[in-house]
Amino acid sequence: METVRVQLTERSYDIVIQKGLMDQMAKDLSSIQEGRQLVLISNDVVYGIYGEKVKDQLEAEGFDVYEYIIPDGERYKSWEMASQILTKMLEHQIGRDGAVLALGGGVIGDLAGFVASIYQRGIAFYQVPTTLLAQVDSSVGGKVAVNHALGKNMIGSFYQPKKVYIDTETLQTMPDRDWKSGLAEIIKYGIIQDEALFRYIQENIEPINNREESTFAWLIKRSCEIKAQIVAADERESGIRAILNLGHTLAHGIEAITEYEYFRHGEAVAAGIQVIAEFAAEQGLLAQKDKEEIQRLFNELNMQYRLPKMPAAMFMEMLALDKKNQLGQMVLILPEAIGCVQKTTTYNEEHMRTFLMEKGYLIDVKGDN
Repeated sequence: METVRVQLTERSYDIVIQKGLMDQMAKDLSSIQEGRQLVLISNDVVYGIYGEKVKDQLEAEGFDVYEYIIPDGERYKSWEMASQILTKMLEHQIGRDGAVLALGGGVIGDLAGFVASIYQRGIAFYQVPTTLLAQVDSSVGGKVAVNHALGKNMIGSFYQPKKVYIDTETLQTMPDRDWKSGLAEIIKYGIIQDEALFRYIQENIEPINNREESTFAWLIKRSCEIKAQIVAADERESGIRAILNLGHTLAHGIEAITEYEYFRHGEAVAAGIQVIAEFAAEQGLLAQKDKEEIQRLFNELNMQYRLPKMPAAMFMEMLALDKKNQLGQMVLILPEAIGCVQKTTTYNEEHMRTFLMEKGYLIDVKGDN
């Protein structure tokens, strides 16, 4: 068993990583959660694989389990879905000593955490991430939210879980697209802060493509360590935590403009990182060699995603709503080298629009301004 501690004074918690951990989780949870009412939130795909086993184990430990199963997909991370779950929790008279358990990927973790953060002003929340992306990114750090038609994660809270349980065995049941989505976030950590991690990925393409368990156990632990360190330094994203959004400004725009139906989140992030690396290289910030290494790594992992031709005015409106923007200027996270990035407001929306137009990512359509 590996444990990574997220140090946040009274909100500190452990991320526990182990193969087969899901079989031990209920007993551990029983030792730390006093209230016996437990709201289990999952989607129909994940629940079909793990749900009944988890529920049976929790009930064997004396929990009263109320499960809320939603359809699979980013579109269901919505205020409407959160409201439905909150209504059912009120109908079941879930008390303030109850808890929410998120069993699933990033959509489930974000939605369940948001519900926990606002129900009776906040109840206990536990994460059991079953996708690689959720294990290395969204389950750690306490950013919980639902999407809005005008932007991703625009309605949300900072709300830390009590504990995160990562069972590496779930990687074996993960669809290829979801697995690669998580891999995009791992590559991101290498680019923003850890060149050694980036080089490790370069040198282990074959075991990574084969999903070798020992390789991924290390990648998950290292990714969690990096994110835990950044979150501990800047829990509410007022400073350094913004670097975790490398590629995400464009990714969120891509997801929103395609109505969350075409790209997985990690696919959009992979595309966003490659585009922003190209932008940084053209601005003379990133060496051409480093840009090529970044693009080559995504290519070797079969993670080159073709972007649709996006309407310029609509896409730029999406970017203007990005949560990082300050004083009317676009805030970008730009790579300076592999292992180092900068947060900048130097490049405004017109800089980005011109670049995206020249590269053919955006098109002017009738009615665009």
